Amino acid sequence: MTLILVLLCILLLIVMVSVLRINAFLAFLAVSILAGILLGIPLSKIAGSVEKGIGDVLGSLAIIITIGAMLGKLVAESGAAQKIAAVIMNICGEKYIQWGVVATGFLIGIPLFYGIGFVLMIPLIFSVVYKYKLPPLYIGLPMLAALSVTHGFLPPHPSPSALVIQFNANMGLTLMYGLLIAIPAIVIGGPLFSRTLKNISSTPLQSFVPAELPEDELPGTFNSFFTALLPVLLLILATVFSFYAASYPQLTAVVALAGHADVVMIISLFTATLTLGIFQGKTISRIMNIYAESIKDVALILLIIGGSGALKQVLVDSGVSGQIAELLKNLNMQPLFLGWLITAVIRFAVGSATVAGLTTAGIILPLMVATHTNPNLMVLAVGAGSLMFSHVNDAGFWMFKEYFTLTLKDTFKSWALMESIVGVIGLIGVLLLNQII
Repeated sequence: MTLILVLLCILLLIVMVSVLRINAFLAFLAVSILAGILLGIPLSKIAGSVEKGIGDVLGSLAIIITIGAMLGKLVAESGAAQKIAAVIMNICGEKYIQWGVVATGFLIGIPLFYGIGFVLMIPLIFSVVYKYKLPPLYIGLPMLAALSVTHGFLPPHPSPSALVIQFNANMGLTLMYGLLIAIPAIVIGGPLFSRTLKNISSTPLQSFVPAELPEDELPGTFNSFFTALLPVLLLILATVFSFYAASYPQLTAVVALAGHADVVMIISLFTATLTLGIFQGKTISRIMNIYAESIKDVALILLIIGGSGALKQVLVDSGVSGQIAELLKNLNMQPLFLGWLITAVIRFAVGSATVAGLTTAGIILPLMVATHTNPNLMVLAVGAGSLMFSHVNDAGFWMFKEYFTLTLKDTFKSWALMESIVGVIGLIGVLLLNQII
């Protein structure tokens, strides 16, 4: 009955947004309150769950998304995006441009959290799209598939890292096995699948339309790439240095601050203000106008993402994930497949890959130990399950929809299906490795 109620709430949300054309943020609020009532959360605590869900999601994403939009807008307006697109195309050629962006997304996705990588790569995706008149999903989906797979499968991302510890797995082996599985999942869910989506109409956010400037007015190649990718470089440096921080305890707090994603974005924006703004002859007033314009385009996105967080928190507080896990744990199945299945169902119900993975860990651990299942492969099986069925209760679903300005139907056909493809390919890879190891 619990699962039926969750499905009905999700169906109601889809109808409100796509059929009745109600603003998605308002629809999320209404459905979140209704779900809380139906699922038995005390009436006095429902509003608190909604507020906590919005606060948790926006607390981690508000600065990243707003400053990422400012940085992306400046990269577009300064001509840096035009320069970056030209260089990428010269290296890869239009025939292999997909593989170029996939490789970029994969390398960047390993050290970066998904939300950060998404926001940072969007300007690069759109610069190639606008410059060479290519279908947005044909270019964008492969890169985002790479980001998503690294988020679900590979340490040092939060969920895989936490699962490694809970299952007493080996971080290095998990990473090595994860790479073997991640590559075919990215190839099939990214470049190959995206070729079926060329007919989907998409008009990406106008903030990222790159300015068409004469060649002699463009910033230099190094300046363009360095400024656009500075957040990535800073986060990689902070990650590398953190391994040696114990040797320099006096610098640990400094690295913790300077390496935080929010601070990295602020440093990067300040740098871009100089390198792509003032040093390129723009006035402070002009630069601030660019930043103000960028905020207008992402304000509604922030609210919608916050709304998805409200629904997710209501579902978590209602205990839905635990109830689903209890229903499924006694099924007589191969442990790796069962871990994947439990995670996938919880992910569908609550929308959070991390919640799904960590909830499953506590349920599947005794079975894994009793059956002597490889813990490294269990980490990857649960990680693959956590990517399944991304839909309206997942913030990533709405980020993709709003940045690419897609309809709900087309978001399901592209984003949701891509996430399910990489989840299934991940499971197949885990089961094959289990036969080999």
